[in-house]
Amino acid sequence: MTQTNITWIEGAIVENEIHMSIVELSQAASTSEELIMAWVTEGVLSPTGSSPQDWRFGGDSLSRTKTAVRLSRDLEINTPGLALALQLLDQISDLRAQLVRIASSKKD
Repeated sequence: MTQTNITWIEGAIVENEIHMSIVELSQAASTSEELIMAWVTEGVLSPTGSSPQDWRFGGDSLSRTKTAVRLSRDLEINTPGLALALQLLDQISDLRAQLVRIASSKKD
């Protein structure tokens, strides 16, 4: 007799056009509003708006916030170190995309 295991995975796709308040981002990323404010001050996150009450975060901010939460929690990175780590991760991502473009242009 064969037994079949089924695993359900649930997720949500957040489009970049979605704009969240600091409260919504805090809830979605399971982190405090105070920490998000510190990350904005340090340049980790870049919302639109002039004050925390007016800030709006795009869908890409949710992914970045979740990465920031993991790095700060798992590696105990402080806020300035987190800004540097995320900047380096962005550069790695840009370089990978550049390599893909170069590789695809050589195939043509």
